[in-house]
Amino acid sequence: MSKLSTGDKAPEFKGTDQSGKTLSLDQLKGSKVVLYFYPKDDTPGCTAEACSLRDNYDRMLKLGYKVMGVSPDSEKSHQKFAEKYELPFPLIADPDKNIIQAYGVWGKKKFMGREYEGVIRTTFIIDENGIISEIIEKVDTKKHAEQILG
Repeated sequence: MSKLSTGDKAPEFKGTDQSGKTLSLDQLKGSKVVLYFYPKDDTPGCTAEACSLRDNYDRMLKLGYKVMGVSPDSEKSHQKFAEKYELPFPLIADPDKNIIQAYGVWGKKKFMGREYEGVIRTTFIIDENGIISEIIEKVDTKKHAEQILG
């Protein structure tokens, strides 16, 4: 699994969101995309990140961004999470980790001295032509929208 860099073509993906709708990168050609990968629905950091994006969603839309989250959780888990926090953007279920691995965001993590494999919280900004224009690896969950919008 090679690491993606800015200037690379974003890997094509297809997945199902919390409403059962199939989404793909190809459908989003011509739009700027915020594709954010997060470890787990309804956990403190992931909730803070999603709410930061939610609270700035209208501003992002006005700037032409489409926002999408991806985690290994199920559609049902995403649906509960989105409803609980009134998230207006799609959350793609990736239980097989195909999208997660295509973007190189699965790997070793450390938490409280324990090492394990998991989703490495990362956000990709993809331009209208499907090229990665920015990669945010040090995500500030509480101020994530500010990191994207500058």
